[in-house]
Amino acid sequence: MARVLTVILNWRTPAMTLRAVEAALMALEGIDGAVVVVDNDSGDGSFERLTAEVAAQGWDAGPQAVRVLQSGHNGGFGAGNNFGIRAGLPDGARPDYVYILNSDAFPAPGAIRALVDHLESHPATGFAGSFIHGPDGEPHRTAFRFPSILGEFEQNIRFGPVSRLLARHIVAQPLPQATARVDWLAGASMMMRMDVLDRIGLFDETFFLYFEETDLCRRAAHAGWPTDYVVESRVAHIGSVSTGMKTWGRIPQFWLDSRLHYYVKNHGAAYALAATLATVAGGALWRARLLIDRKDRGDPPGYLRDLTVHGLRAMMRPLFPGKKPQAKTRPIA
Repeated sequence: MARVLTVILNWRTPAMTLRAVEAALMALEGIDGAVVVVDNDSGDGSFERLTAEVAAQGWDAGPQAVRVLQSGHNGGFGAGNNFGIRAGLPDGARPDYVYILNSDAFPAPGAIRALVDHLESHPATGFAGSFIHGPDGEPHRTAFRFPSILGEFEQNIRFGPVSRLLARHIVAQPLPQATARVDWLAGASMMMRMDVLDRIGLFDETFFLYFEETDLCRRAAHAGWPTDYVVESRVAHIGSVSTGMKTWGRIPQFWLDSRLHYYVKNHGAAYALAATLATVAGGALWRARLLIDRKDRGDPPGYLRDLTVHGLRAMMRPLFPGKKPQAKTRPIA
C-alpha cells in the first residue's frame, strides 16, 4: 500500500491550519501515512497552540499521526515544505508520495485519494494537483503553462487579437474541464512522487515565495516526469491568507526576486532581460489603451516601474560585485 506524507506549512494562522489538518485527516481516511505541520518560525505562539490542540484532539496518536515541528527559521514556502519533507514519516520509513497542502486549503473527503489513485494508475506522471475552488465554489485558476517572453507580452498587453495569435503561449490557460496534462500547478494542493524528488531534489530555497512550484515542475518535466491536473480531486481554498497578495499596494521585493531568479536559472540572463522588456512593452501598450477605454489597470501601483528598476539593478550587480542590496523586511510564507 502506498504511503503518503502530508505537509502543511503554518505562518501565523494556527486556527486555519487546524481546520486544514482536520480536513486532511478526513480525506486521508483509509490511506497509510502521516501528517507533519511545520510552523515556519511564526513567533506568535502558533507552535505552542498547534502542539497543544493536536494532542488534545488525539491526532498525534491517530491512524495518520500528526506531528507539529518548528522550522526555527523562516526561509519561505519552499524551505518550510522542504523541512517537513526531510522530517519524513514518524517511523523513519520513506513515503511513496509527498502531499503539500496550504494552511488555508481544505480537501474534500475523496480529494487526496483521487491524487493517489491517479499517480498509481499513471506511473509516468511525476506530480498531480487538485481542482481548486473558492469557498463559494468558484474555480481558481491554478493550472498553467511555463512562463516565456511571448507569454509575458500576451499577459500584459491584454488584447484579444494578440491573445488569439499567441494562444499557445498563454501562461494562465483556461482551466481543463477534465483531467489533463499541464506544465505546472499552484502548490495549494499537490502530490509529488518521492522517486521524482529523490532524482531532481526538493524546492529551490532561493525562492522565498512564488515561482518555486513553477521551477520544481519544470525540473521534473525536464527529467521526464510531467504534471497532471486532476479534476476529481476537489479542494476549497481561501487564498493569500499568509501572503496578503490580495491587498498588495506594491509588488513586493520577494516576488520580483523570485521572478528574476526563475528566468535567469532556467533561461539565462539575456532571456530574463527580454522577458522583462516584453512585460514592459505589453504593459505600456495596455496603459495607452486605458487612456481611451477607461478600464481598471489591473496591476498594483508602480508595477512596471518597480519591475524595470529591479531589472536594471540586477543588470548593474555584476558591474559592482562588492555592492550588495540592502536587506528588506518581507512578508513571510
